[in-house]
Amino acid sequence: MQRQIFTEEHDEFRATVRAFLAKEVLPYYEQWEQDGIVSRDAWLAAGRAGLLGLAVPEEYGGGGSTDFRYSAVLAEEFTRAGAPGLAIGLHNDIIGPYLTGLATEEQKRRWLPGFCSGETITAIAMTEPGAGSDLQAIRTTAEDKGDHWLLNGSKTFISNGILADLVIVVAKTTPDGGAKGLSLIVVERGAEGFERGRNLDKIGQKSQDTAELFFNDVRVPKENLLGELDGAFLHLMTNLAQERMGIAVAAIAAAEHLLEITTQYVKEREAFGRPLAKLQHIRFEIAEMATECAVTRTFLDRCIVDHSDGTLDAVHASMAKWWATELQKRTADRCLQLHGGYGYMSEYKVAKAFTDGRIQTIYGGTTEIMKEIIGRSLLA
Repeated sequence: MQRQIFTEEHDEFRATVRAFLAKEVLPYYEQWEQDGIVSRDAWLAAGRAGLLGLAVPEEYGGGGSTDFRYSAVLAEEFTRAGAPGLAIGLHNDIIGPYLTGLATEEQKRRWLPGFCSGETITAIAMTEPGAGSDLQAIRTTAEDKGDHWLLNGSKTFISNGILADLVIVVAKTTPDGGAKGLSLIVVERGAEGFERGRNLDKIGQKSQDTAELFFNDVRVPKENLLGELDGAFLHLMTNLAQERMGIAVAAIAAAEHLLEITTQYVKEREAFGRPLAKLQHIRFEIAEMATECAVTRTFLDRCIVDHSDGTLDAVHASMAKWWATELQKRTADRCLQLHGGYGYMSEYKVAKAFTDGRIQTIYGGTTEIMKEIIGRSLLA
């Protein structure tokens, strides 16, 4: 079906993204995968290409557009290129809204220009070893010491954890406040007592640095409180819909791309003297996946438009996230199976897509959490 949500400007932006990937990412990506981290030069190149800070006002060096369709283009093209390691979506769509929506004027002038140029790489530190999706279980504390916060605790599974120059840390500022006693504290590179652990060894997305972070009596300036004191829970809930949409957009793009390369493969690969595509079972598999992708794409495109208009709610974002990521997981598994032994070989795109994409149903809120959100909305 012909997609109808993009304009000529979006198509031009897509061409820019593809050119950037061809020049600044794909020639170096295999080395980044081996290194377990991308080059900072790639972030600077992304800034020069205008790919960072799409929604940041122009006065701070950004693109000045809140149209989520541009972010969708980025997510789709990076997914199709098989290059999730350069975490521009995390930077733009997850962390960006905290800075543009909550930062004071002084904070914006201090942080946003580097955010847009690629000089300041960002991360958000929420997950802890003993607290995944349960915000009430967070143990990291930020104690008010009058002229500064004293930050203590640890975080894990932090994307951009090694490269990050600016980390938004979710910390407990009111000890008995539960989830409503949390605040967002911004820690900058070089702060005494702020240490990074190992670059975690993942089964996929090898070039995306994911780290443990440790805060040992870190003195954070009072002016680095982001948003309201004890307001982190509301701030986090406000921005989760966009995070989940970004993941969902990448998921359907991945499923569609897997279907494309597998369709081509079964046309060329022969078994028992004829192409696999001549076997009825193979045709049924392709037919089922194509239909599932087409139906999901229609829903996702509607969600993209609604989010661009500011009308998408958390429930439908959760629906999009769980459905599209589970579809991606199923499609990756089925496409790998159709590739036979070759699908298990790392040099084949389907193998890399299988391992890179497995995290999709976990981060940003697991499938189980998405179902709980949807169920509560219907049965409250």
